[in-house]
Amino acid sequence: MSDHIGRALVAWNLRKLRTERSISQEKLAADTGVDRAYVGELERGRGNATVDLLERLAQVLGVPLGEFFVEPEASSLPPPALPSGRRARAG
Repeated sequence: MSDHIGRALVAWNLRKLRTERSISQEKLAADTGVDRAYVGELERGRGNATVDLLERLAQVLGVPLGEFFVEPEASSLPPPALPSGRRARAG
């Protein structure tokens, strides 16, 4: 975890919750009304989400707001990345 404990917890739990539900960053971003790159920033602990955005993310993910602040077990591995959902460009 970083010096920004709250931001690091949100990052960890956002990615964990999103990947558990097999939701892409693109879909989560579209459903919450933000740019996909911003979702990526949040998951890397670089973005600083407002409470309003956290509420929208929680609603889309189907979890209580507090789920973003659950501390992982010390032995927990980082949440895995989902396979890329982007399609290769033709020709």
